[in-house]
Amino acid sequence: MTLTRELVYGRNAARELYRGPRRVLETWVTERAAAQIPWLDSGPKPHVKPERLLSEAAGTRDHQGVVAWCEPFRYVDAHELATRESPLLVCLDQVTDPRNLGAVVRSAEGVGATGVVIPAHGSVRVTPSVCRASAGAVEHVPIAVTPNLARYLGEVKRDDLWAYAADSEGTVSMWDADLTGGVALVFGAEGKGVRPLVRRTCDATVSIPLGGKVASLNVSVAAAVLLFEARRQREARDA
Repeated sequence: MTLTRELVYGRNAARELYRGPRRVLETWVTERAAAQIPWLDSGPKPHVKPERLLSEAAGTRDHQGVVAWCEPFRYVDAHELATRESPLLVCLDQVTDPRNLGAVVRSAEGVGATGVVIPAHGSVRVTPSVCRASAGAVEHVPIAVTPNLARYLGEVKRDDLWAYAADSEGTVSMWDADLTGGVALVFGAEGKGVRPLVRRTCDATVSIPLGGKVASLNVSVAAAVLLFEARRQREARDA
């Protein structure tokens, strides 16, 4: 029986893999990386390989001298995330760029968000590129997949869990939105935004006040701004 395994590359991504719950099965490193990275001793004995072989395995030269194989990524239950006390959820509506998903997960980890929810269709999943872009944050943030994002939001919304769709023309400014309780922040794909059905399912649309001439922010930047505003409000509430 062949054990299914996944690949992770990049020093930060591999370091967090070593610190996370997934079992590391095999690691390849260049001779230079082997001499520079002390945390390699905390996992299976790495195999020193020519850089060319690492690039072939990773499908990119952007591996920083480390390629690791591990157990498959474990997605969590989306509804279970919503049952936690005052959850802070990040819902991504058909975001397909792995760099954007990785950056959003990195911000979610930085604020201590409850988890990230993505739809089963039309969205990128956790891939080696996502692990790299997240700097390994995917190993520490619960990520769930739901068959239908609009239906999911409709099912989990309640008096103490509001869903806000991020929109450059949102009806509520983030300065006026109450992000201190249970919140699901919903972000759409580049150039498309949140789909109409998903937007209608949300309780309100929230905007980020901008002072320049560009009308909107990249989805990962918008997610970071709103997530840290939610954290600021929550810390002020608990002070």
